[in-house]
Amino acid sequence: MTFDRRLLWSTLLCLLLPAVVHAQTLRIGLGEDPDVLDPTLARTLVGRFVFAALCDKLVDIDEKLNIVPQLATSYEWSGDGKTLTLKLRPSVVFHDGEKFDAAAVKFNIERHKNMAGSNRRGELAPVASVDVVDPLTVRFNLSMPFVPLLAQLADRAGMMVSPKAALAEGDKFGSKPVCSGPFKFVERVAQDRIVFERFPQYWNKDAVHFDRIVYTPIADSTVRLANLRSGQLDFIERVAASDIAKIESEKKFKVSHITEIGYQGIAINVGKSDLSQKTALGRDPRVREAFELSLDRQGIVQVVMDKEAVVGNQWVSPSSTWYAKGVPVPKRDVARAKALLKEAGVPNPSFTLVAPTTTEAQRLALVIQAMTREAGFDVKIQSAEFATSLTMADQGQYEAYLNAWSGRADPDGNLYSFYGCKQPLNYPGTCSPETDALLNQSRSIRDPVERKKVFEQIAARVLKERGFIYLYHRNWLWAYAPKLTGVRDVPDGLLRVTGLQFAQ
Repeated sequence: MTFDRRLLWSTLLCLLLPAVVHAQTLRIGLGEDPDVLDPTLARTLVGRFVFAALCDKLVDIDEKLNIVPQLATSYEWSGDGKTLTLKLRPSVVFHDGEKFDAAAVKFNIERHKNMAGSNRRGELAPVASVDVVDPLTVRFNLSMPFVPLLAQLADRAGMMVSPKAALAEGDKFGSKPVCSGPFKFVERVAQDRIVFERFPQYWNKDAVHFDRIVYTPIADSTVRLANLRSGQLDFIERVAASDIAKIESEKKFKVSHITEIGYQGIAINVGKSDLSQKTALGRDPRVREAFELSLDRQGIVQVVMDKEAVVGNQWVSPSSTWYAKGVPVPKRDVARAKALLKEAGVPNPSFTLVAPTTTEAQRLALVIQAMTREAGFDVKIQSAEFATSLTMADQGQYEAYLNAWSGRADPDGNLYSFYGCKQPLNYPGTCSPETDALLNQSRSIRDPVERKKVFEQIAARVLKERGFIYLYHRNWLWAYAPKLTGVRDVPDGLLRVTGLQFAQ
């Protein structure tokens, strides 16, 4: 019996064509290359953006910052607020086929707390132990009532990785992460691409409509936009504020404006390393006050952000219910700044400002340099790739640093790790037992009115020391192809990939 080869190939092509037609890739442009893809060690916003497709959390937040289920289906607090019990979603598996259960939760929380270099340690400090009640029930035992815990579990502290893979890879886990999210890791080429493919055993697989996601880091926002315009990308995050009006007027792309729950500001080395004593800025609080008074926040928002931001001077915006009104945004006062510098005996202080290579950070650095020059400051700018700049801040190898924080649903996530003694994100190196006591007190108070009073006391202390100088709260600006549907505007600025699809 003989076969017509042309007929055979035609038949095979017809069988394969539906798979080819329906295989879809979502191409996303990122503002930077993420740091390590290990939720225990990671620090960057862009890393969280990528994790949203890779690593499910115990809970999530919605557009109004409400806690909603993810890997946990429900939760219950004890009457004294010292125990949190979670019911877990059944039939969930990790990307390596291992089962997700209460034992996996216990492993992950203990890893977050105990792993060398963990940046989750401070976020989970009051968690004394974790009990496996049964395979789908886990109990958190706290050393004190800890109000922000659920909000922490809605971020990297609540991300679950495969215990088997984590034990096998150790501190190399971030090079080939294994989680339980809608997409699994395929490859990463530094500064070039991160590739994920759809996880067919995902618990919510009907909400996943892409076969692959390719993340491409492009630091220059103009180049990022050009790639969207040319069709090389389907979605870009952090569009330059200077471009957004034109994009909207062209009506070729969809646009999102999302007010962030984080902040943009300047960290100053006041005790992180020996470099803190090599500049008057680090040694003398009068010089830091003069520096802040030389800044025109409204002018910065207009020039750097094209008004796509809200002026602020705290870890939450002035519109937040947690804002300490007793410490309002200071007005620019160059004359007072010069008087303070004269009083400190350093009329022309000089220091180096480390600025990430992103478009916004570079513009901000130049504006700060120009504004503060009027008061007598000589600010030198040192540009550094974003992950490198974070390492410099972490090691105290800086004098001043442009610090961007994407924010957390509970203000504790913007506060505790930055001001607590020896906490992982305390870049300025400040340490005060009195402030530590207030920080811990704020974590245990369930009454919002009483809790806010403690935040006001913290603000009165730390904003006077000026280890951090907060500048503004930006809008997350996204642009994407009109065929992309299902985009959700959640204030944490992270793209949820479930529900996304191309319109037919």
